[in-house]
Amino acid sequence: MKLMISIVLLFLLPSYASQTSVVYIMSSPEPLNGVIQTETEKTVSLVCFLNGTHEDKELVWLRNGAMIKLIDGNKENNSSICINPVIRKDEGATFTCQLKSNSSHSASVTLSVTYHADLSGSEEVTVEEEESLEMQCDMRANPLATSVTWELNGTMVDLSTWGFIITNNGINTKLYVKKVDRSLHEGNYTCTVTSPSYGPLNKTFQVTVTDKTIKFPLMPTIAGVVVVALTALLAIISRRRVIARCFKSNK
Repeated sequence: MKLMISIVLLFLLPSYASQTSVVYIMSSPEPLNGVIQTETEKTVSLVCFLNGTHEDKELVWLRNGAMIKLIDGNKENNSSICINPVIRKDEGATFTCQLKSNSSHSASVTLSVTYHADLSGSEEVTVEEEESLEMQCDMRANPLATSVTWELNGTMVDLSTWGFIITNNGINTKLYVKKVDRSLHEGNYTCTVTSPSYGPLNKTFQVTVTDKTIKFPLMPTIAGVVVVALTALLAIISRRRVIARCFKSNK
């Protein structure tokens, strides 16, 4: 039965595989020059099989050189694995199938994973007047994002007069204000990340600025309370001693 499967698979081999190879990989989706194009949340199926007769028929799978654990019955002559779902970390991952007894008999495919920035929904932010404000959006995408913008109430933020600082490090884009002014900084913010494959995606922030509250330094306040308490305690003890002496004198 396994021999029949091998013969059928032999005629279905992808074009990149050498016809003289001992180990073959078939995949869904099919590869192009050994590279499989896919997206996050999709499924990639890989089937490896052994061509010809060999004393050792056991196959092993590796992901970026690390062994993948296989169940019994999925090791000899034919072996399959499934990547489900595909995640961002699978981008550039190489899956290799090889003969356990001879690693020179092997075949590999590499995943090329496209994904969009993780942006959606809205977030409520409350900040006191004159405090700092920071908001951030994920901008990781493959292909890379082509533009990142921030808007306040539908208008592009003004870096020159509103006190905003925007930073992009390839992973996150951040909008920062050192000292919040309600008249300038309260409102609806929109972060938009645009990529070639997925177009514009955005996330909104509803920023509410509250009145500034008077903050007391915690440690000095605690120290002051302790000093007052100890002073009061010493006064009580001293008073009791005076009363005790008076009581003895009256006797």
